[in-house]
Amino acid sequence: MTALARPLRFGLVGTGHWARITHAPALASTQGIDFTAVWGRNPAAAAALAAEHSATAYPDLDAFLAEVDAVAFSVPPDVQSAIAARAARAGKHLLLEKPIAISEADADELVRAVQDGGVASVVFFTARFQADVRAWLADVASTDRWAGGNAVWLGTAWQAGNPFNTPWRREMGGLWDVAPHAVSLLWASLGPVVSVTADAGRDDVSYLVLHHESGATSTVTATLNASEAAACFDLWLWGEHGRTAAPPEPPRPVAALQVALTELAGNARSGQTAHPCDVRFGRDVGRVLAEAQRQIDARRS
Repeated sequence: MTALARPLRFGLVGTGHWARITHAPALASTQGIDFTAVWGRNPAAAAALAAEHSATAYPDLDAFLAEVDAVAFSVPPDVQSAIAARAARAGKHLLLEKPIAISEADADELVRAVQDGGVASVVFFTARFQADVRAWLADVASTDRWAGGNAVWLGTAWQAGNPFNTPWRREMGGLWDVAPHAVSLLWASLGPVVSVTADAGRDDVSYLVLHHESGATSTVTATLNASEAAACFDLWLWGEHGRTAAPPEPPRPVAALQVALTELAGNARSGQTAHPCDVRFGRDVGRVLAEAQRQIDARRS
C-alpha cells in the first residue's frame, strides 16, 4: 500500500459527551481513516475513551500531534482555536467544531495557521453534511426568487441534567452554540450574509436579522434556555413560489460526521484545501456572531 493510499491517521482532541457519542464513533467507523490517538485535558478520560476504540491516549500534546495526519476537535472554542492553530502549523489537517473561535483575532490566527500549514480543513456544521439537507439546498438553489427565511432554534442545554450544560455554553449561550448552524444554512440557501442586526430577549434569547448579498433577508431566534416542551429547530424559506422547510437535524449525527471526515480525508489526499465549510467559512460565520454580540452588549449596557 502506498503512502498516498494508506488510511489517514486521525487523532481526537476532547473527551466530553459530544466526543464520546459522536466524534469517537464516527472516527472509528469511517472508511479510509484510522482512529489512532486521543488527547484530552483530563488524562484519565482520554485513556478511557482511547481504550474503548483501540486507540492510544497521549498525555503530551506534541507527542499526540507527531503520531497523526489529521485532528478532529471536540472541545470548547477557546481551547480549540489555540490547539488547532498549533496543529495546522505542524501540517495536520483539521476537523473543527463551530464556532471555530470566540474572538475574531483567534479566528483570524487559525485561518492564517491553516494557510501557512497548507492543510485541509472542514468545520462540522452538522446539517451541511446531511444527505437530505444537501438535496434540499440543491433544490432551493435552482430558484433565485426567495424573498427571505426564518430559523428558530429553541435548545435546552441550560436545563439541569442536560449533558450539554457545559461552562462555555453557560457563558456564551445560544448565539454562539446553535445560531451558527442556522446562519450556515441561511447563508447556503439565500447567499452570503453581508450584515446583521441583533437584539436580545431575557434568559439567553438572541434575535438576528441577516441581510444577504442577494437582497433577501432572514431572521434567527436562538436560545439554550427553552423547556423540553418548547424545544424545536425549524428553518424555512419563503418567496413567490411559496414556502419550503429544511429537513430536521438527526438526534445522533454520526452519519453526518462520517461524511465530513470522508470529505476532509479526500481533500487531504488530493492536496485540495478549499471546502464550502472550511475554516474560512467558519471565520465568516463567526464574524456575523461577533457583530451580533457587540450589538447585544451595547444595548444591554
